Amino acid sequence: MLELKKVSRLFGGLQALHQVDMHVLEGRIVGLIGPNGAGKTTLINNISGLDHPTSGTIHFEGREIHNLPPHRITGLGIARTYQNIRLFGEMTVLENLLISQHGRGQATVFDSLVFTPRFRAEERRLKDAALQLLERFQLAGMAHLLAGNLPYGDQRRLEMARALATGPKLLLLDEPTAGMNPIETEQLGEQILRLRDEQLTVLVIEHDMSLIHQVCDEIYVLNFGQIIAHGTPDVIKHNPQVIEAYLGREEDAELAGG
Repeated sequence: MLELKKVSRLFGGLQALHQVDMHVLEGRIVGLIGPNGAGKTTLINNISGLDHPTSGTIHFEGREIHNLPPHRITGLGIARTYQNIRLFGEMTVLENLLISQHGRGQATVFDSLVFTPRFRAEERRLKDAALQLLERFQLAGMAHLLAGNLPYGDQRRLEMARALATGPKLLLLDEPTAGMNPIETEQLGEQILRLRDEQLTVLVIEHDMSLIHQVCDEIYVLNFGQIIAHGTPDVIKHNPQVIEAYLGREEDAELAGG
C-alpha cells in the first residue's frame, strides 16, 4: 500500500532522513520507533505532504505522492494525527468532526445556498457519521463542548476521531498516547486493533513500548535518520542495535516489553 524508496531529507547541512526504505502492507499495523530526534515526525511529514523529500520516492497504492500537497494526499486516503494536538479549540467537538468531512460531501454551492433536499440529506448523513465516531471514542456526551476545554486525553481521542472522519485507507498516528495514563493507553490500543479488524492500515509513531507491543504486526526502528532494524515486536525487542540506540540496557528492554 505505502512504499518508500531511498527517501532522504536535508535541512541545510542536517541530514534528517537518509536512504529510508519502508513498505507498509494493506491491513497491517506498523510501528515506527526511535529515540528523540531520530527523524520519525519528519518521515510522517514527508508521507503526509507537509514536507517533501530531498531525494527518493513515496508511492501510495502505486501512485507517486512525494511531491503532492497535503490536501491531495488526504483526498487519496491518507489521514494523520499530530504530536502536538491541532484541534479547532474554539469549535465544538462535533464541529471538529463535521469540518473534517467537508471533502466527502457531494452537495454543490447552490445546494447549500438554497438548502435543497440533497443538501439536507447529506448534512444528516455526515452528522450521523460524526456522532457514530464520537460514540466509538466515548466522546458522545461531549459533542457540544468546546474542543479546547476537553481534558488532554479526550483531546487525543478527538484528534484520532477527526482523522478517521476523512474516511482514510491509511492512518498515520504521531504519538497518539502522549500524556495518557496506562488505562487510557490500553483502551486506545484496543481502538487501534479494531481499526485493523476493519481493514484500515495504520502507521504509528510511539514511545510507549507497551502500546507498540500491544498493537503492531511489525516495527521499523529509525536512528539518526536511518532504518537500523525491521521485524516483528519480539525480534525488535531482542535486537542489540535497538537496545543500544533506543531501549537502553537489555533489562530495560525486557521491562518495556512487559
